[in-house]
Amino acid sequence: MLRYQFLQHLAQTSDAPLALEVSRAEGLYLYDPSGKAYIDLIAGIGVSALGHRHPKVLAAVQAQVGRYWHTMVYGEYVLAPQVQLAQLLAEHLPDNLQSVYFVNSGTEATEGAMKLAKRATGRHEIVACRKAYHGSTQGAASLMEPTTFTQPYYPLLPGIRHIDFNALEDLKLITHHTACVIVETVQAECGIQKPEGDYLTHLRRRCDETGALLVFDEIQAGYGRTGALWAFRQYGVVPDVLLLAKGMGGGMPIGAFIASRELMQVFSHNPPLGHLTTFGGHPVSCAAGLATLQTLLEEPWIEQVHQKEALFLSLLRHPAIQAVRSAGLWLAVELPDFEFVDAVVRTCLQKGLVVDWFLFNAQSLRIAPPLIISEQEIRQACAILIETIDEVAVALQKS
Repeated sequence: MLRYQFLQHLAQTSDAPLALEVSRAEGLYLYDPSGKAYIDLIAGIGVSALGHRHPKVLAAVQAQVGRYWHTMVYGEYVLAPQVQLAQLLAEHLPDNLQSVYFVNSGTEATEGAMKLAKRATGRHEIVACRKAYHGSTQGAASLMEPTTFTQPYYPLLPGIRHIDFNALEDLKLITHHTACVIVETVQAECGIQKPEGDYLTHLRRRCDETGALLVFDEIQAGYGRTGALWAFRQYGVVPDVLLLAKGMGGGMPIGAFIASRELMQVFSHNPPLGHLTTFGGHPVSCAAGLATLQTLLEEPWIEQVHQKEALFLSLLRHPAIQAVRSAGLWLAVELPDFEFVDAVVRTCLQKGLVVDWFLFNAQSLRIAPPLIISEQEIRQACAILIETIDEVAVALQKS
């Protein structure tokens, strides 16, 4: 009955949803109504970095619900969860990233950064990378290239120029007309692509030369996913604006764009109320965000990322696997084609393992488990995945 109502009354975004009915979740696992456990290797697309219903996050949410929920439009009242989370973020970010604007999602963080860059520079042009994903609202979607997912909604924002990630020759397209360059520190939806050599250093230098703001999108890469709290720390380059979301709230909806106080002050005048949000910085989400960040700072999960990454890499071996790309606990497992990938995803689900694919890399599986995954659980998950790949390879050969 519930499945029927799901199909009848929830707007569908694909014609063949996986339709896994979740009755509860705990740690690394999702459970269906029969009690069957599913190992969650994608963490809600990187959201549940500490797993599902982490005790410290749960306690923080329950405590805040007992005090107050929504109070007033963002920025008017002094709310302890917002202030404490913003302060802790500032303590663990460079000196030029000290002013936090809380929103509800990564898409909204992108939108806020686009407005901030235009307002601060007086320019309208924005440069973004091909095969990047920064969100699905019309402004964020305007940054997307190729246009597979956006063409039916044209016209979108004008003044967008595209460059290839890691292509030094494309940096000349950043000019004195450019308000900002928005890049993922590690590209996600192309199937995990890290910056090569000194690419980010050259990008930073070109932005400085032209007066364009450099915006790093760490909506997926942040919160320990790549083995550092912030991925940009591994490359020695600091952005002017940082975008966060996904893993930020331990499963609760929250995002942020972060810049200097000087930059953020442009929203306060000519006109005032330059950027507004009703629910951004919701006290319950901020309480969850504070507990999540405190836990990541206090416990060894980020320190263990590269060791666990190495274990995944050692186990993900099969003749059908053409490549494995990784950035910490964030992997792309390349298979022959999308038919193969789709069969693996659906067969894995039957076996109690949740994996996924990428928007701009149809032949790769996405793996991005909660950081709390144990080595034993990695071995168990990889055994299921390799077994499934073997079965699918045999089945497709026969068909």
